[in-house]
Amino acid sequence: MESIRELYRIGCGPSSSHTMGPRKAAEEFLERNSKHENFEVTLFGSLAATGKGHLTGVAIEEVFKNKKLDLIWKPKEFLEKHPNALQLKAFDTSGELVEDWTAYSIGGGAIIDDHTEHSSESIYDLTTMDTILEWCNKNDKQLWEYVLLKEGEEIWNFLDEVWTAMKSAIKKGMNNEGELPGGLKLPRKSHLYHLKAKTYSGPMRKRSMLYSYALAVSEENAGGGTIVTAPTCGACGVLPAILYYHKKFYKFKKKDILKALATAGLIGNIVKFNASISGAEVGCQGEVGVACAMASGAATQLHGGTIYQIEYSAEMGLEHHLGLTCDPVLGLVQIPCIERNVFAAARALNHNTYALLSDGRHRISFDQVTETMMKTGLDLSLSYKETSLGGLASLKGFTYR
Repeated sequence: MESIRELYRIGCGPSSSHTMGPRKAAEEFLERNSKHENFEVTLFGSLAATGKGHLTGVAIEEVFKNKKLDLIWKPKEFLEKHPNALQLKAFDTSGELVEDWTAYSIGGGAIIDDHTEHSSESIYDLTTMDTILEWCNKNDKQLWEYVLLKEGEEIWNFLDEVWTAMKSAIKKGMNNEGELPGGLKLPRKSHLYHLKAKTYSGPMRKRSMLYSYALAVSEENAGGGTIVTAPTCGACGVLPAILYYHKKFYKFKKKDILKALATAGLIGNIVKFNASISGAEVGCQGEVGVACAMASGAATQLHGGTIYQIEYSAEMGLEHHLGLTCDPVLGLVQIPCIERNVFAAARALNHNTYALLSDGRHRISFDQVTETMMKTGLDLSLSYKETSLGGLASLKGFTYR
């Protein structure tokens, strides 16, 4: 299992699999073939189906801006290894093919090819929640301490950068107003929600503030702003909202927030390794569902939950999003994506409370739900996995009511 550095990526939205991943593949390919001038990039499957709404073409064209590029779209052709595939070709001055490379954007900005299964070196020897819980119990350690053992002390500096970027996205998102790009004419709501939240008191104020935080990050992502994949761009608003909420209302210190980030990263990593965080592969259950699991576990740790209560909270975050489809309208990370981030954050608070009221024992384990999520995703029709061919994406005539 890879480092959580591969899960938390700081970059520009709106999509980790459709924007960050293809950009990274293009940059790697261009670096290897920088002396050549002629390139061809073919986008397959989900990358092509929703690539225009996700700015895939824009990201690739920016990389090859000083070269001659032929960009080809094949939305109905899916390669076997992954639905997010792109083929990159470089040609010499005589038109002879120099290199032909097929890459796959597997979610969270990670790239693999036909010769690899993971984007970087594995550093975790334990790769399931059950084995990690067993280790923690045997050694009287917390989940974040297992992360520290495998990542080293330098992980705190990295998580500090992640937390800084998350806070920045919230602050920028709450100040920005206007219409989001893409054609849906969707207005930003975070600023207005934040203003209204200030006029409330008690539970209403706290919950409204949480909404404004999740909206802020998700709207920044939809507008192409800088965010942190947690675990993806499309689900980037859930965890920051939960952590910022706890910072504001419970005054948690930064060290506690960073430990919660470590635990959340471990939770997301387990799902990424054993299943998928790619909406094109398993639907939105792999994005918002995993984000909710990460946020639920982080919140429970912040409130002093045991490792078993943390696992229970994370399990609920994933279980109660099973079967969630990925059907973005016009291929944009806006409807239903932004609202899903908001309500996943609210659910995380519910899971935290429910888990803390329990002793942590329950019937279905996190690992079992992870396995079920992957099976469910594979059973979903392609129309409901980030191709914008079914579900909400197939509706016509949107109006504000």
